[in-house]
Amino acid sequence: RDSQRGLAFCRSILTGPIVPGRSVSQADKDSEEDELPYPVMPVDPDACVLPDATLCAFTVLDDMLVALAQGPTQWKMQLFEHPCLGEDPQPGGQIGEVELSTYTPEIGIPGKPTAPPFLPVLCCMSLPGSRAPHGHPQACGGFTLEGALFGLLFGADATLLESPVILCGLPDGQLCCVALRALVTSRSAPGDPKALVRILHHLEEPVVFIGALKTEPQTEEAVESELSSMEVHSDCLVALGHHGRTLAIKASFDKSGNLVPELQEYFLPGPVLCAACGGGGRIYHSTPSDLRVVDLAQGSIPLDPQQPNRDPGSLPPTLCPTSLSVCSVLTVSVSPRAPAGETELLALSAKGRLMSCSLSPKSPGPTRMTSASADRKIKELLSGIGDVSERVSFLKKAVDQRNKALTSLNEAMNVSCALLSSREGPRPISCTTTTSWSHLPLQDVLTATCLLQNSGDFSLDRGWTLCIQVLTSSSALDLDAAGSAVTYTIPVDRLGPGSQREVTLPLGPTESGVLDLPVTVSCALFYSLREVVGGALAPSDPLEDPFLEEHALDLLPEQEGICLPLSRLTVDMLRCLRFPGLASPHTQAPCLLSPARDPVDTFLEACCGPSSEPTGPASLRAKYLPPSVASIKVSAELLRTALEDAHSGVPLCSATLQWLLAENAAVDIVKARALSSVQGVAPNGTDIHLIIREVAVTDLCPAGPIQAVEIQVESSSLADMCRAHHAIVGRMQAMVREQAAQSSSPPDLRMQYLRQIHANHEALLREVQALRDRLCTEDEASSCATAQRLLQVYKQLRSPSLVLL
Repeated sequence: RDSQRGLAFCRSILTGPIVPGRSVSQADKDSEEDELPYPVMPVDPDACVLPDATLCAFTVLDDMLVALAQGPTQWKMQLFEHPCLGEDPQPGGQIGEVELSTYTPEIGIPGKPTAPPFLPVLCCMSLPGSRAPHGHPQACGGFTLEGALFGLLFGADATLLESPVILCGLPDGQLCCVALRALVTSRSAPGDPKALVRILHHLEEPVVFIGALKTEPQTEEAVESELSSMEVHSDCLVALGHHGRTLAIKASFDKSGNLVPELQEYFLPGPVLCAACGGGGRIYHSTPSDLRVVDLAQGSIPLDPQQPNRDPGSLPPTLCPTSLSVCSVLTVSVSPRAPAGETELLALSAKGRLMSCSLSPKSPGPTRMTSASADRKIKELLSGIGDVSERVSFLKKAVDQRNKALTSLNEAMNVSCALLSSREGPRPISCTTTTSWSHLPLQDVLTATCLLQNSGDFSLDRGWTLCIQVLTSSSALDLDAAGSAVTYTIPVDRLGPGSQREVTLPLGPTESGVLDLPVTVSCALFYSLREVVGGALAPSDPLEDPFLEEHALDLLPEQEGICLPLSRLTVDMLRCLRFPGLASPHTQAPCLLSPARDPVDTFLEACCGPSSEPTGPASLRAKYLPPSVASIKVSAELLRTALEDAHSGVPLCSATLQWLLAENAAVDIVKARALSSVQGVAPNGTDIHLIIREVAVTDLCPAGPIQAVEIQVESSSLADMCRAHHAIVGRMQAMVREQAAQSSSPPDLRMQYLRQIHANHEALLREVQALRDRLCTEDEASSCATAQRLLQVYKQLRSPSLVLL
């Protein structure tokens, strides 16, 4: 407001007043001449005036503070009493408030206000003589308009009240005004708030500057009067949009002699970053490439011969910008301390340099260039060449980056279409997963090897990632616990046609020796839009659009990429079984490293004591813990139909075992020996016995017995037996779904017998539920018998009397 006070707007926080001051020691006084002319002014946190997160713009007028805040759907103008020097910096209280036009907020985080990409602009307009004696409107961004133009723009009420008017330029292009004295009285005498706001014009693009200037020539007495009063009576209102659209309004007379507003729109080179009004009817405006000046003064442009009737005092039909050979200016201001007849500009560049530009009027005749002026001219030309070269490099980098992004997007579209259209046949890009056991010093580890192959004509470059998700099932001891998932991301770097990439991952067991089966391994390709397109959306040159850089990534979709599934593999017990007894005589079977010993084995071995009987864990389990058994019966006709193509001429029991172990590494030995039973080792070291034999199912068909194949699983570990039984049932379900459309109608069955078996199974399931509920309420002593009965019921359920037809 004056030479010792100031207000600063720091993005959502208004601070003030700021009083510069410093203590100078004797040593500092000696070097005072070498210091900067303007001292550093520290801002204390206690200087905060309006800690409002929605505050977007403000201006100061005498003893009032005008602020513009962003509401959920409307702009809100607020008027506060401004504190005087030496008083509490907090505002004295809100005087008035009015809501401006509505707007559509940008999409952002729900419940969190989104900062607008362009900030609104505030400017104060006053009548001549209506200001305080020492209140200079131009010191705080205000102007004094002639009475004729003021009345035409803001109406008779504002003129009679001699009220200052706040002009507001909004990001949507609206130019509206509010009379301050009407806003002050609106709280004591409430009325329609919308009647306080007057919309003057719509630029249809964000407003970046509002100002006023003097375009008509002045007499010497008028110039001296304005210099003494420090007031310039402007006769033209101007507003500039971000893309270069410029509005100029003057007061003129029509053909009937009536005073009417004259509106003229111009189109200047954009985007406009900032602007300032200078003397002589000049407007200085900055673009990313240059700082230009246009002249609206009367007589600056000769009269058009085609328009002889045009009023000499009217606005020019066109504007011709003149380059000042200064680029990258973010803020420009006209200094009031310039000598008479000259103009001094203060400009802040994009690199943080504060520049002072002196503009002298052109001499009427040609003058001889001195060596000093020649040197200065050469330096200016070299500086301009450097600025242009720097901008060209910026633009070339942006073009190359966007071309690469478009090429990558086109390649990604081709890959996506090829993978999505070839679901049935061979795919151009495939991922095959195999499992194997690896021998480590402490224990054996099950690993999965994913082979990514590119058989098409495409190339996977930057932005592609191979995602492998390993999903383990819930623990057998805690059925309600959810399985854990681990996702591995491997960047795909230049996988050209015919190339392949191999990745090996550990599946288990864990450090505790537990491998929860089944484990699902899913492979997918992910294309990151943020990595490829994000850098191309943001401008390489921040001056191209200063507000677009932070909002560029908001244009991307929410999912941030494209996910293309490739394969899915379920690793179950049958795939993980190892068969050390099937090694050929010439090949020594590898020693299997089991996890830590089972505490039950250690306890039984210690309790048995010295004896002539064998005391190994296997014999102790066979004696004290009989093996758990489960079986499933399948129609022999169904198995022959399903296996006749791949196992023709092989006994049915042996062909069934080969089919169950088709994904196991020992299937070749089983096929070579034509085995129908085999004993393997589970990942935790427990033995599992698979027995396949042909049986006859009676009492089911009136025509006679049904030939079937019984698949039996035996193991001393109940959990491992359940996992193996689960794997067998899963393969049977897949086989039945495949043969359902091809098989003939089932034979005639005894329905009464089937109903009886079904009723028995329903009774067993109800008993299981009752026993589980009883285990939750009984003590440890009485729950032993309940647990024994529960195991017996489970055993009956795992050995049904039905056959899969």
